[in-house]
Amino acid sequence: MLRNRKIVIIGGSSGIGLETARQTIELGGDVIVVSRSEQKLRQAKEILGSKAVTYALDTTDERQVKDFFGTVGRFDHLVVSAAETSGGSFLDTDAAQARQLFDNKFWGQYYAAKHGAPNVIGNGSITLFSGVVAYKPMVGSAALGAVNAAVSNLGRTLALELAPIRVNVVSPGIIDTPARSRMAEEARNSLYETIADKLPAKRVGNAEDVAQGVLYLIRNGFVTGTVLHVDGGHPLVC
Repeated sequence: MLRNRKIVIIGGSSGIGLETARQTIELGGDVIVVSRSEQKLRQAKEILGSKAVTYALDTTDERQVKDFFGTVGRFDHLVVSAAETSGGSFLDTDAAQARQLFDNKFWGQYYAAKHGAPNVIGNGSITLFSGVVAYKPMVGSAALGAVNAAVSNLGRTLALELAPIRVNVVSPGIIDTPARSRMAEEARNSLYETIADKLPAKRVGNAEDVAQGVLYLIRNGFVTGTVLHVDGGHPLVC
């Protein structure tokens, strides 16, 4: 159980982060939900209720991140649920777009771990987010795959440097979350059906699947330096 434990969830206002917050509260924990969107934070607060505290934060701004952790004080676990999934042809993608992806998904997690670690109690944990394209290269995912691989390596290295704080990484596969809401519904459903047909699990994932993985890493005190793949077996197929 997570009773009387405080968990900071950056990116916790929607999708995987929000579901992780919901399950944490269900297990008795208190959550600090962080997002750059004030509107999403208000919606998350309505869903999560009184056991959730919300903060607006742009994780690409290191000063904001440092100030945030100076405000929240000590806590038990940090989860950085980064949902950036942009991609495109390597030759046709502007380098500025790739740099923005690194700013959002790599540097945001880097800053959070750097400035959050001093506030994590000794037997607490940090959970970062990578993704399947670090382990299963796909056309159009050069920059995202590089970012995800960088996060995975960062997490494993920090497990050594920050010990006894446990540091792990979750690597989701294709997950049905609001992150893909910009796609037309028909195109999105077609994508999911095509992928599900190939996966050993025979379906795409959902936020609940990944949140359960996060909570496993939080609750198991003997797991550190691990990349937990929640991907339905995606790297196994062509």
